[in-house]
Amino acid sequence: MKYIAIIPARYASTRFPGKPLAMLGGKPVIRRVYEQVAGVLDEAVVATDDERIRAAVEAFGGKVVMTSPDHRSGTDRCREAYDKVCAAGGCDYDVVVNVQGDEPFIRPEQLEAVKRCFDDPATDIATLVKPFTEADGLAALENPNSPKVVLDARSRALCFSRSVIPYLRGIPREEWLARHTFYKHIGLYAFRAEALRAVTALPPSSLEVAESLEQLRWLENGYRIGVGICDVETVGIDTPEDLERAEAFLRMRNF
Repeated sequence: MKYIAIIPARYASTRFPGKPLAMLGGKPVIRRVYEQVAGVLDEAVVATDDERIRAAVEAFGGKVVMTSPDHRSGTDRCREAYDKVCAAGGCDYDVVVNVQGDEPFIRPEQLEAVKRCFDDPATDIATLVKPFTEADGLAALENPNSPKVVLDARSRALCFSRSVIPYLRGIPREEWLARHTFYKHIGLYAFRAEALRAVTALPPSSLEVAESLEQLRWLENGYRIGVGICDVETVGIDTPEDLERAEAFLRMRNF
């Protein structure tokens, strides 16, 4: 199978304008993301709506396509970018991997875990989870900004929620992490090409609107989401403060 990474990158971030071009260890954030995936997948392309990002990507030798500024999600931007790659004669990829443009430390083993999900021909979409540990603490488990996932016996997603799922009836809440393995969602997605085109054509679903989680739309419409389990978690960059933490992480890990 052939895999292409599409890296959505917007300049107009509310919390951190110009984030893809922020310097991290002497390189723009978007370059670090690109270099992390380009050596693992067959191809990598940045999808942006900003000429400054396009120029920066081309300056370091990366591939880039221009997309609309009006997309409601990175998945929709991915779809447009992939269509443009196809129109240019590059439509021989089986799987499109949506890699967030603010994840400069994405690891090869995370990408490989997502790829393995497609060993099952029934998998339409794939994503990642990381088990919560007792050291994470109850506050991390209950954080609504950290969606949880319940898996079936074949490591497919049954449900995603910002609430803690499952609810452990009859067990004190402070013991939950010791008594059950809860999974934290890691926001990396991969789609069979035909599934990407199909899910981006679907209207928002009731569960998606309720939780503000687009993957619930896919589940509600019967798409099978394979889940890779990983033990590493990277440092995403949403704010200038996150960039400072990323600099410290970079020095510590010698990326």
